[in-house]
Amino acid sequence: MVQETRQNKISRLLQKELSLIFQEQTRATHGTMVSVTRVKISPDLSICTAYLSIFPSEKAEEMLENINANVKSVRYELGTRVRNQLRIIPELRFFIDDSLDYIDRIDELLKK
Repeated sequence: MVQETRQNKISRLLQKELSLIFQEQTRATHGTMVSVTRVKISPDLSICTAYLSIFPSEKAEEMLENINANVKSVRYELGTRVRNQLRIIPELRFFIDDSLDYIDRIDELLKK
């Protein structure tokens, strides 16, 4: 139970900080928005899985490749922000959260 609470706390912390990092980085790329929809952390706190919602969704794959190519700098930036709260900065893994596209698709089908 305590472990789960700690995981949730760390997940929220990482989600907030990753969101801020992506906000700052995407300010330079006009017309693209990256938001962190969900963060899961492994029980041993070594792996952080972040789900990203990318707008516009046509650029999602390209942005994800870009983020994965720069994962070291994102992890470093995250480390400088949370070094007082975490001893070990988890390994980062990013995936596209396509739940919004899924919802849009269902809406389209329901309208027909």
